Amino acid sequence: MKNFKAIALALVVVLATTSVSAQTKKVDVTKSTINWTGKKVTGQHEGTVNLKDGSLVFKGKNVVGGAFTVDMNSMIVTDLKEGQGKEKLEGHLKADDFFGTDKFATATLVFKKIVTKSPNLYTVTADLTIKNITKPVTFDLATTANTATTNLKIDRTKYDIKYGSGSFFDNLGDKAINDNFDLTVALKF
Repeated sequence: MKNFKAIALALVVVLATTSVSAQTKKVDVTKSTINWTGKKVTGQHEGTVNLKDGSLVFKGKNVVGGAFTVDMNSMIVTDLKEGQGKEKLEGHLKADDFFGTDKFATATLVFKKIVTKSPNLYTVTADLTIKNITKPVTFDLATTANTATTNLKIDRTKYDIKYGSGSFFDNLGDKAINDNFDLTVALKF
């Protein structure tokens, strides 16, 4: 009987340990979206950029890690039509004035610290690398069993993207472009 209890206890310990080991969920890049919005004095532009790969790491039901790579060459403008400035703006965004995608084809985001705010809601501090410059960003991440969503505000000037910035250039008038751009991210696993 003692032997049976010892085996049963060992089995419970093994099962408990197995249930809390980390599980990596790979993001389905074909079903996930990243929408961007850049604002200027006279309006704004919107578009998308695609994930190249990514994953979230869970321990039980809690997010404990994550890493993502964005294909910067996939950036497109969605608020303009072809022949009406779409190609020109896309080319400018990919040029050295902005993201320099010939030299910097990817951007990365790596989770560094995760604090649970409530079930399925986290405050994440991550390292964001754009143009080979890494800076910390903090944002809230909401999860379900098969999705994760967030909204991020990124200060482009921290990544040496200063074109049209009123923080660096005088007398821009209505040509000034906001330093921050917004990302709305919807991930599916």
